[in-house]
Amino acid sequence: MGISDNMEEVEPTILIGIGFVLFLIPEPATSALGIGLMLLGIVWWIQWA
Repeated sequence: MGISDNMEEVEPTILIGIGFVLFLIPEPATSALGIGLMLLGIVWWIQWA
């Protein structure tokens, strides 16, 4: 049981975290990209659940 066994759960969480950080940066382009990454991570997480 290594980290490679749990990558399906870790990768969407990383996307959500990066998206949240980009959302907090006060520029429209990074905020939009951040929202997109968070939504992609959430959908990916729900799909694998």
